[in-house]
Amino acid sequence: MINKVYFSIILAGIAIIFSSCGNNKTDNSVENSIIKQVFLANVKTEKATLSYQEHELILSGKVEYDPNKVVYYTSLISGVIERTNFSLGDRVNKGQTMLHIRSAELSSLQSELTIAQRNLQSAESMHEDKLISERELIEARSNYEKLQADLSLYGENKGGGIFAIKSPMAGFVVDKNASAGSTVSEGDAPLFTVADLNTVWIIANIYAGDLQSVKQGMPVEITALAYPNEVFSGKIDALSQVFDPEEKVLKARIVMSNNELKFKPEMSVVVKLKNEIHQKYISIPSDVLIFDDNKYFVVIATSPEIFEIKEVQLQGHHQKTSYIASGLSEGENVVVKNQLLIYSELKGK
Repeated sequence: MINKVYFSIILAGIAIIFSSCGNNKTDNSVENSIIKQVFLANVKTEKATLSYQEHELILSGKVEYDPNKVVYYTSLISGVIERTNFSLGDRVNKGQTMLHIRSAELSSLQSELTIAQRNLQSAESMHEDKLISERELIEARSNYEKLQADLSLYGENKGGGIFAIKSPMAGFVVDKNASAGSTVSEGDAPLFTVADLNTVWIIANIYAGDLQSVKQGMPVEITALAYPNEVFSGKIDALSQVFDPEEKVLKARIVMSNNELKFKPEMSVVVKLKNEIHQKYISIPSDVLIFDDNKYFVVIATSPEIFEIKEVQLQGHHQKTSYIASGLSEGENVVVKNQLLIYSELKGK
């Protein structure tokens, strides 16, 4: 629909502003001409341009620790936890004592080690006196070293059936299933989990309808409720090829540096993807659109004093830009200031 009218300023409100407050009579044609010139001087236009449409996709995401930088400690023996030396979320160093376990199984091994140590000492003494052969000495030493190596698998030997369990790496305790007095068995759930959080994974959920808009290597912006004024930049490092059977989504992985430890495991985040649709559309500022009677319109200037109303069909929006599917041509001068006033006048409202 196109309405084409020579624009004349006859609005009473504008006329009152510019008319004299006294009783002097003025020529109406002169007065209207002045008002018209002042109004037209304040009308601004921008040319409709042809550009690729930007598309923004919002995905929900969650912070996870890097599975390549995490250690789960599972007890290799059955016993009772004597005490623990850590809490959930603690920073720990490699080799730091985490807990003590008392085990009857290890007590027996400790006794065997004590006997093997004595046998070795005796064998060394007897070998010096040439009472036993070199082979017998080597056998005694091998038996002792084997028992020592076996016991080291369980932790630091404290004697009396007690072993100290050390942290195998530096990092943070991200899971704890151990408490003093509780019993443990071989193969139970991990007693604790330590993760290096200097690098984390952001796992974003992609629904089937959005899959065509997401590609590996795409840049993303990440925001979190905990940091409302910060935007973190990253890229999609990998896309799963299998839908999660429970959530019915495809998972995208974003590897993020986390030296400041702002990202915490299980933290919810918002992932924004920007993509260009490989087809050009007419683009105009969104605030120039006029929504009336369930349709969108724009006002264009065909000359400094001639305006038209055009109905347009929208392709989409991105931030402050709207993309037009039809109704507007590249290079047309779209009114971006006072368009509502002109529209109302042309429509006779």
